Amino acid sequence: MTGDSSLTGDGARVGGSLFAALELTTGMAKRAIRLSSGYEMPILGLGTWEAKPEEIETAVRTALENGYRHIDTAFVYRNEEAIGMTLKKWFENGGKREELFVTTKLPSYGHGAGQVEKYLKLSLERLGLDYVDMYLIHAPFSVLKDENAEAPLKRDDGSVVLNLDTDPVAVWKEMEKQVKSGRARSIGLSNFNEDQILEIINNSEIKPSNLQVELHVYIQQKPLREFCKKQKIAVTAYSPLGSPGSKTFFQGMSKYDPDKFPNLLGHPVVQKIAEAHKKTTAQVLLRHLVQQGIIVIPKSSSPDRIKSNADIFDFELSNEELKQMDALDRGAAGRIFDFLFVKGVENHPHYPFKSELTQ
Repeated sequence: MTGDSSLTGDGARVGGSLFAALELTTGMAKRAIRLSSGYEMPILGLGTWEAKPEEIETAVRTALENGYRHIDTAFVYRNEEAIGMTLKKWFENGGKREELFVTTKLPSYGHGAGQVEKYLKLSLERLGLDYVDMYLIHAPFSVLKDENAEAPLKRDDGSVVLNLDTDPVAVWKEMEKQVKSGRARSIGLSNFNEDQILEIINNSEIKPSNLQVELHVYIQQKPLREFCKKQKIAVTAYSPLGSPGSKTFFQGMSKYDPDKFPNLLGHPVVQKIAEAHKKTTAQVLLRHLVQQGIIVIPKSSSPDRIKSNADIFDFELSNEELKQMDALDRGAAGRIFDFLFVKGVENHPHYPFKSELTQ
């Protein structure tokens, strides 16, 4: 296995790009990014944030039946156990663990000494797995834990109590131990900025092999992606469709009024391209990212949409269409998940978007 972070199975390098034309006749399981850790990560995965446990079985089963081999979850999603039960049935029906790629994440109240191992073991127990394929630090900042629950400590007004005494490098050292123990095959970061990633790299024995960040046509993160390419870090886009389902989650908590929530699926440019290819706007948004070698994890609980989101490997966007979609980038102004719904988080020393606060 090479140490390169490149597209395998369906792509080859062209002009130094991570992505070339996909082989349209090969199976989805072969459409993968080779991580610097040596493992392959499927370029299409199922996101599960805000998916209720009762929705999970249908969603995960539908995904697996339609070729998905990458499931993304997190300890704080509170659905690992439901995912684990669904995977157990899949294994019992002939599914093989080595064909599956499972990502989960360390909660922000798990940054203390000895907490990384504790929370990964809890995740593995809930998932019914001996190891995860990718373990991510969910965010660089930390919050205090409620001693009486697996949840953040909250004040009477509902605001979360920040933990200002943690060090992401120290947390990363604990992450490295999980690889050495065999509990995680690869490790990475989520919601870290470039400086924070570089600090980890400069103080690591095992480099991060994946960065998961918000990434869609309104926030395309090009400088961060270029940095990751140089560092051989594969990039995963969460909310690649603009997270339309989170509209109610942000009501009263964010800069977005529900009536003004970004509508990527209804953008005229995306609609026109979709019509030209006889595809849905969701498929075009996903294709735009996949065609650039970006891993995507669209979330859906609808069997029809889960199937549709997988149907992105039988067409290719032209250079002109790619340029049109690139032009939709709003930079930092396009960010949906700024975490400012966590009261006072902007004052945390490891808040990742301080440079955007004045924009």
